[in-house]
Amino acid sequence: MKLTVWTYEGPPHVGAMRVATAMKGLHYVLHAPQGDTYADLLFTMIERRDHRPPVTYTTFQARDLGADTAYLFKDACQQAVDRFNPEAIIVGASCTAELIQDDPAGLAETMGLSIPVIPLELPSYSRKENFGADETFYQIVRTLSAPQERTARVSCNILGPTALGFRNRDDVEELTALLFDLGIDVNVVAPLNASPADIARLPAAHFNVLLYPETGEAAARWLEKTHAQPFTKVVPIGVGATRDFIAEIAQITVKPMKADESRLRLPWWSKSVDSTYLTGKRVFIFGDGTHVAAHARIARDEMGFEVVGIGCYNREMARPIRALAREFGVEAYITDDYLEVEQAIETLSPEMILGTQMERHIGKRLGIPCAVISAPVHVQDYPARYSPQVGFEGANVIFDTLIHPLVMGLEEHLLTMFRDDFEFHDAAGPSHHGGHSPLPTADASGGSFSGQMKEDATPGSDVLVWLADAEKELKKIPFFVRGKARRNTETFAAEKGLAEISLDTLYEAKAHYAR
Repeated sequence: MKLTVWTYEGPPHVGAMRVATAMKGLHYVLHAPQGDTYADLLFTMIERRDHRPPVTYTTFQARDLGADTAYLFKDACQQAVDRFNPEAIIVGASCTAELIQDDPAGLAETMGLSIPVIPLELPSYSRKENFGADETFYQIVRTLSAPQERTARVSCNILGPTALGFRNRDDVEELTALLFDLGIDVNVVAPLNASPADIARLPAAHFNVLLYPETGEAAARWLEKTHAQPFTKVVPIGVGATRDFIAEIAQITVKPMKADESRLRLPWWSKSVDSTYLTGKRVFIFGDGTHVAAHARIARDEMGFEVVGIGCYNREMARPIRALAREFGVEAYITDDYLEVEQAIETLSPEMILGTQMERHIGKRLGIPCAVISAPVHVQDYPARYSPQVGFEGANVIFDTLIHPLVMGLEEHLLTMFRDDFEFHDAAGPSHHGGHSPLPTADASGGSFSGQMKEDATPGSDVLVWLADAEKELKKIPFFVRGKARRNTETFAAEKGLAEISLDTLYEAKAHYAR
C-alpha cells in the first residue's frame, strides 16, 4: 500500500460493500476501526441512493486494542441480526482490522446464528476493490445457490451489476429490454436488487450474461462448472459489440435472433457531415478493463478516431488489455498510479481523453477534453435521467458522451480565433451577459499581461516569460495542440538560453520542430 491523493480502487472490503449494498435481505458485518466507517458517504452522497447501506461496523477504537476485541465483533453480529432480520449475512474485516487477526469468520460460526453466515477472506494488502466485489459475489453464489429445474421459457441471469457501478442500473434496464425483444426472459439479476432467495434460483436459467467481468466472472465460471450454465463473453457496449452479443446468444440458444435497431442513431450520426471533422482525432483511453476494451473498439471502428494509447488500473484485466494494445499497435498502460497515467497523456499529447474522473482532472490541467467512460466517477456521472452504456440506446448515449467535449472544445477554439472581434474579446464578457464586462482588469485588445510579469528574468535562468504578442499568437493555435506547442516552444527557448519568448521565438520553434 502507498499514500496517494487519488486512488482508482478502494480496498477489497469496499468491493464487498458494493455487493451487499446492491442486494436486498443481505447484511454485511464489518470488523473495522472508527476511521473505516465511510460507507454511508460512498453510497448516499456519491451514488445518491435512497437508503443507507446494510453495513454494521464493530467500530473499535484505540483504547479497545488493549483488551479482547472479539466480543465487540460478536456483539455487532448479534445486534445486526436482531435489528435488521436479514436472510443472510456476510462477515469480514477491513484492511486495518485485518492486522489484529480476530478471525471474524470463525467468531461468527461459533455464535450459532439461524441464518447463513458467509465468511469473506479478502487480502487487503495485495488485492483491491474489484477483486473484493468479485470474490464476495462468488462466495454468496457458491453458498446460497441450489439445484433447480430449468425455466419453461429460455431464460438467462444477468451477472455483475453492483452498487456504485458505472451506469449499472440503466444498463440492466436496457439489457433486459433487449433480451425481451429477442424472446429471452431474465430469471435473476444479481447482485443488483437480488435477495438471497433470488441467488438460490440462479441455476434455473439456461445461461448467464456476464455483463461486467470485473465483478461477476468468478461466479459465472462457478455456475458454468457446477450447474452447466454457459456464459456470454461479449459485453454489449457499442454497436458492433451489441450485434456480436446477439449473435453469441443465438449460438448459445440455437435460435435465430434479430433485434430492433430502429432507435440506433450512432452509425448515421458518426458518418454525417456534422461529424466528419472528428475523423482521425487522436484519443487516449484509460479506465477499468471492460469499458476500455469496449470504447477502444467504438473509438476506432464506430467514431473514426485514432487510438494512441490504452490502459487499465485493475490488474486482473491486464492480459486482455495488453493483447488489445498489440492488436491496435499501441502501448498498454497497466497501472494504478494516476501520475504515471498523467505522464503518458502528456507524452502522447492526444486530442481527447476517454477515462475516469481522475483523467478528467488531468485533462483540465493539460487543456485536453475528456469524456468519462469508466468508474471511479463523480456524482455527476450518476444522472437522474436514463443513460445506459449497453445496447443500441447505450450506443446513442456514448456518441453524445464522446462528441460533446470535442464540439465544446471546437466552440472554445472558434471564440479564441475571433478574440479581437468586438463581441468576443476579453473585455466584452460572456455573450449571454449582453455585453457587460465582468473583467474590468482585462486587456481590451485581447492581449495578456503575462509579458509584464517576471521582468527580472535573465538569459540562462529557469524563468521563461511569454511576451504579450507571443501569448496572443499562441491562443490562436487549436486548443487540442496548444499545450504541446507551448511545451515545445519553452523547450526550444530553454535550449537556446532565452529568458523571454517573443513572437519570433514562437515561429522559430515551430519551424524547428517542423523539420
